[in-house]
Amino acid sequence: MEVVKVDKKGRLLIPKSVRRKVGIKEGGFAKIEVNEKSIIIRSMDSIADKYFGAFEIAKWPEDLDEFIVKVIKNWWTQKAI
Repeated sequence: MEVVKVDKKGRLLIPKSVRRKVGIKEGGFAKIEVNEKSIIIRSMDSIADKYFGAFEIAKWPEDLDEFIVKVIKNWWTQKAI
């Protein structure tokens, strides 16, 4: 068990040893689940790895995960109309 401090903006610093153990990387994504008085943080696989080969891309973006998130948000927005 680790004890961490919450800053003024409500952010927690997850120790490097914990991030390495569960596979959370800088710029990556994590799922947050709230149960009564508990917060559960789960690591997520890279979106780029999950959808590898699903898209044909003429020019590769610098951050593939960020690009895929934007494409999916755009797709969801258009689908809801």
